[in-house]
Amino acid sequence: ASVHQIGVEVRIGLHTGECEVDGEKLRGVTVHIGSRVAAMARAGDVLASQTVKDVAAGTGVVFEDAGEHELRGIPDRWHLYRVVRA
Repeated sequence: ASVHQIGVEVRIGLHTGECEVDGEKLRGVTVHIGSRVAAMARAGDVLASQTVKDVAAGTGVVFEDAGEHELRGIPDRWHLYRVVRA
């Protein structure tokens, strides 16, 4: 059963980049950006950074523009995209 079928609402944020590995934990700005992108998502959303959209070029994943956002504690404004079909 999917999470939607059992009444669980999830929100997902995607970003990609280098991480620091500390034992079993991942650290670094990439982890923080992914967390901030997830915080911008609404229930049922999968939001991705521009970086993820660029890496996914040619894969058939379809994105919808979700606009520019400030991510708490992260410099600059970030363009985010909603995944509409994977």
